[in-house]
Amino acid sequence: MTDAAIYDVLRQGLWVAVAMSAPLLGVALVAGLIVGLFQALTSVQEMTLTFVPKIIAMLIMFWVSMSAMTAVLVDFFQVRLIPIVAGG
Repeated sequence: MTDAAIYDVLRQGLWVAVAMSAPLLGVALVAGLIVGLFQALTSVQEMTLTFVPKIIAMLIMFWVSMSAMTAVLVDFFQVRLIPIVAGG
């Protein structure tokens, strides 16, 4: 395997990681902004108020996007990694 092929597989692996984590991170960002705005408007500074809604939103998003994440990961393994391991 050449250096270029190794770097190509690493690059695609990083893009798969970005594609899988982007929905969860986006939901956490939006939930954090909404809770932060709520805390600023009401002057409520409770630490669990920032943590619990983010976790709930991320769990819901993970449950909704789990099939898409699995499809992306399975496709990456079947198209890129398994042929390399098998010697193709």
